[in-house]
Amino acid sequence: MLGKFFKKPESEQSDRVPPGQYLTKGFPVLTYGNTPQIDTDNWQFRVWGLATEKTFSLADFMALPQHDFTADFHCVTRWSKLDVQWTGVKVTDFMKLVEVDPKAVHVMEHCYGDYTTNIPLEDFLREENFFAHTLFGEPLPAEHGGPMRLIVPHLYAWKSAKWINGLEFLRQEESGFWERNGYHRRGEPWAEERYSY
Repeated sequence: MLGKFFKKPESEQSDRVPPGQYLTKGFPVLTYGNTPQIDTDNWQFRVWGLATEKTFSLADFMALPQHDFTADFHCVTRWSKLDVQWTGVKVTDFMKLVEVDPKAVHVMEHCYGDYTTNIPLEDFLREENFFAHTLFGEPLPAEHGGPMRLIVPHLYAWKSAKWINGLEFLRQEESGFWERNGYHRRGEPWAEERYSY
């Protein structure tokens, strides 16, 4: 299995591959449950909780500044893919449209398919995070989270929620789907924050 689909990182890649990770030769698809089939014309993105409630369309996101991003991607199941090429919208640009209560300290990411994951507000607002709608120059496939997913490069990939459709701003930490099912509260790859035990 290791030689066919995965390989150990070369020594010159060791500063980019967290402990316990192997490099993938492809881009594995891991999904719990069925892949949602989402009509992009009807796709909506909602903001609520400790933020002024607002709903955005895909066209609203496409009207924001678009950027190309290259980021390494680390899955909790021990594979990493380097130099993944995306196109999308910086979280910091999107947040200029959102009015958040100063009491908010956490964000719950909501997705089509009823998947959720949490993230501290300070992790969410980092400059390198973005909403991706394009992968390697093609529209983001449904199996990889299309039409849009969040990308948080500094945390394990379950925090980069597929099929994202909303952000709920919270005054305290709450557990999302994976966190309730044994995954770590934060998920920092270099500290191997994989599981809650």
